[in-house]
Amino acid sequence: MPTSKKFAIWFVSLAVVLTLTACGGNDENTGQEDTSTEGNITNNDSSGHSGDHSGMDHSGSGEVPEGMKEAENPKYEVGSKAFITEGHMGGMEGAEATIVGAYDTIVYTISYSPSTGGKRVENHKWVVHEEIADAGEEPFKEGDEVKINASHIEGMEGATADINSVQETTAYMVDFTTADGQEVKNHMWVTENELSTAE
Repeated sequence: MPTSKKFAIWFVSLAVVLTLTACGGNDENTGQEDTSTEGNITNNDSSGHSGDHSGMDHSGSGEVPEGMKEAENPKYEVGSKAFITEGHMGGMEGAEATIVGAYDTIVYTISYSPSTGGKRVENHKWVVHEEIADAGEEPFKEGDEVKINASHIEGMEGATADINSVQETTAYMVDFTTADGQEVKNHMWVTENELSTAE
């Protein structure tokens, strides 16, 4: 076989090997779940959320927004245990929670387009009154357009949102462990009707 043909075959073989190696290197995370957040919410979960919640930071610092009032007589006292009856993320529903904080406030479900771009988030639960820019004494109304100061999800802070629902209630900050063993600290927020003393 002439030398030029041997060289051509060798060169093609080398190119194929390099191509396969490069492609194979991209598969190292195949089948692994994204663990960059405290848990992901799927588009069709039981809480009615839609949109990309993969950037949701389910654990928090424990710092509450300025102006929040601690509940005087909450149904679930700080330090007590309760079961979460509605999940905002996978593995949350049915988890036993420890109450970390209880605040009398107004909670909203909101829909917004993330400030970082991406798919619109529909009916996010929950944002409290004190997490909305220029919030006064009066609650916002369904249909109002507001600016969000909360950062529960990447792209939420600074986003313009539509108010979908308004509810006056006690909002709870909770610690819990998901069904797959993930510890979540200072989760904001769970409402009183999403908690139960019995599973």
